[in-house]
Amino acid sequence: MKDATVSARVEYGVKTEAEEILQKLGIPVSVVINSLYRQIIFRNGVPFSLTIPAQPKTLDTMTDAELNAKLQHSYAQAVSGKGLPFSEVFDELEKGLN
Repeated sequence: MKDATVSARVEYGVKTEAEEILQKLGIPVSVVINSLYRQIIFRNGVPFSLTIPAQPKTLDTMTDAELNAKLQHSYAQAVSGKGLPFSEVFDELEKGLN
């Protein structure tokens, strides 16, 4: 029996965007909140990572030695057949963005 109320203040834009997506999916906000609470109980914690992801180094922040080491490592992988096909690399990158 649902007999408790949850009240939280969130940014208006975040609320609006999330509710529009849920509406398109046909899922009430209360179902999502209830599911989140159940996952917190099931996992005995928050069901997603709350860490700050490491930012990969960009070319402009690498030393010449670091860049050369990465290029040599990548070349050795490619020559030994341990590399991934181009299409798989982009598939993995896209998964990380979603």
